Amino acid sequence: MQQLFSHTPLYVWAILGFLVYRGVLASRAREVTLRKLCIIPLVMLALSLSGVHGSFGFDGLAPYAWAAGALAGGLLAWGLSNPRKMTAHPERGTLQLAGSWLPLSLMLSIFCMKYAVAVSLAIHPAYAHATGFVLTVCLLYGVFSGLFLGGLLRTLSVYRAAHMTSGPQGAAV
Repeated sequence: MQQLFSHTPLYVWAILGFLVYRGVLASRAREVTLRKLCIIPLVMLALSLSGVHGSFGFDGLAPYAWAAGALAGGLLAWGLSNPRKMTAHPERGTLQLAGSWLPLSLMLSIFCMKYAVAVSLAIHPAYAHATGFVLTVCLLYGVFSGLFLGGLLRTLSVYRAAHMTSGPQGAAV
């Protein structure tokens, strides 16, 4: 294990630190701008797609499995998101969000999965061509991305609805 961790590039630990920091922030009720709200879903999307591309490429079934997972995760997040735990303030361009530990657990899950996949492929490069491994990994990467993107889209829909009812004086962000 020591050799495994010692061969991990420093930027990986910096990403982990950033994700933990953002996850702890998300555990507390807070008011955020739309721009800041988009950071983590976009970072998770980038990690997910870089995992698919770096490990398997965008050829074959990998992108389709990712897309199917993203759609499923997005629909799940949309359905499970509770709009009553969000208050939009269009005049300020912000949203008041309830705290939750779910974002941290999702971020750590995708980080650990990406790390485990990288280690698995380093030890057994043939896994990159094993259909079951590729489909499972890409599907899970997609589900995680979809959960973040679906939650973001649900939150943006709450903001948009409030913006539409607040009239033309609402701030655009």
